[in-house]
Amino acid sequence: MDHSLGTVVASKVAFIPHETVRAFIRAHPRIGDFFWRDTLIDAAIFREWMAGLGRREAYARIAHLFCELYTKFSAVGLVNGHAFGMPLTQAELGDALGLSTVHVNRTLQELRHNGLIKTQGGRVIIEDWDGLRAAGEFDPTYLHLQTRRRAPREAAPERTNA
Repeated sequence: MDHSLGTVVASKVAFIPHETVRAFIRAHPRIGDFFWRDTLIDAAIFREWMAGLGRREAYARIAHLFCELYTKFSAVGLVNGHAFGMPLTQAELGDALGLSTVHVNRTLQELRHNGLIKTQGGRVIIEDWDGLRAAGEFDPTYLHLQTRRRAPREAAPERTNA
């Protein structure tokens, strides 16, 4: 394999042999459609991340990541108002975004100073959703979610292609 898998919180994982998955898809073709859709969404996310890492400065990278996390967590009910849990350390954020820990720290301070976010007890609290979206050049279309919850301080939920 050309990659590995790790978790940042306690997790249970299981191995499902490829032939078992193939047999399941043959027996339930709609499940195959969902796997295919998931692969296409993964590719869209990959393209967004590659473009972002190549052209966004640290400030925009972190803002974009926080917007993406909020949007994904919101879609599955893991937000509390304008806040979501952030299980990643600054070093892990740096690794994910191609930044040093010092740069991550300074950029988080700048995001806080500009009133876009607060951090508190392993959580990120979005103070200015529109400002954070603009800072991160965030357009959730690539996530292919149909947003049912309101984003922080937005007038209406945003609809994207499903």
